[in-house]
Amino acid sequence: MILDIDNNWKKILQPEFESSYFKNLMAFIDEEYKNHQCFPKASEIFNAFNHCAFNEVKVVIIGQDPYHDVGQANGLCFSVNDGIKHPPSLVNIFKELESDIEIPYPLSGNLMPWADQGVLLLNATLTVRAHQAGSHQKKGWELFTDAVIKIISKEKCGVIFLLWGGFAKKKIKLIDTEKHIVLESGHPSPLSANRGYWFGNKHFSKTNFLLEQAGQNPIVWALK
Repeated sequence: MILDIDNNWKKILQPEFESSYFKNLMAFIDEEYKNHQCFPKASEIFNAFNHCAFNEVKVVIIGQDPYHDVGQANGLCFSVNDGIKHPPSLVNIFKELESDIEIPYPLSGNLMPWADQGVLLLNATLTVRAHQAGSHQKKGWELFTDAVIKIISKEKCGVIFLLWGGFAKKKIKLIDTEKHIVLESGHPSPLSANRGYWFGNKHFSKTNFLLEQAGQNPIVWALK
C-alpha cells in the first residue's frame, strides 16, 4: 500500500514507518483492502494528517474506530461524507455545538473544515472492514496513533486535547499535562449523553477561549 501521508508528518513519523510493527500492519491492510470491502477509501486513510499539518495542530480530538457502513468514513474521527446521514454520536456533537456557541445545526457531517483549521481528528484505529466494527483493532494501528499523540506532546506546546469517553480518557497517560491542556467529558454516544455525561461540557467555547488566551485564532466550528 502506498503511504499517502503529508510529507511533514512523514518526516516526523519516519521511525514508526520503518518499524517492524508498522510494516506488518501495512501488509495486513494491503491484504484486507485487496480481499474485502474496507473503510475509509485507501486514499483517505491518512486524511486526518493530510488536512491538519503537524505545524498547524492546535486541537486534538480522539476517536476509536472508523464508521463501518458504506459511504460514511472519510478518515476523520466522528466525520462523515457530505450527504450521509449523521450517526448518533455526531448528532449529539452538533446538538452540543448548537447550545454551546449558538450556531445552527449543520447540514453536512463532514468535519473537514475543522481539520483544515488545525483540529487533528484522530481515530485510534484508522481502518475497518465493512460492517465489522473493531475488525482492524489490535493489528498495529493503536501503536501508531499512540506514537502520534506522544510526538505531539513532546514536540509541541499548548495543544488542547479533547478526550471524550473512557477510551479517549486513557490517552491522558501519553500527554504531558504540564505543557498541554486536557478537557475531558463523557462520550457523545446516546448511551453516555443521555445519562448526562456529554451535554453541557461546553468544550467548543472553552477551546476557543483557551486559544484566544494563547494568542491563537479560534476555531470556526460552524459548518455548512
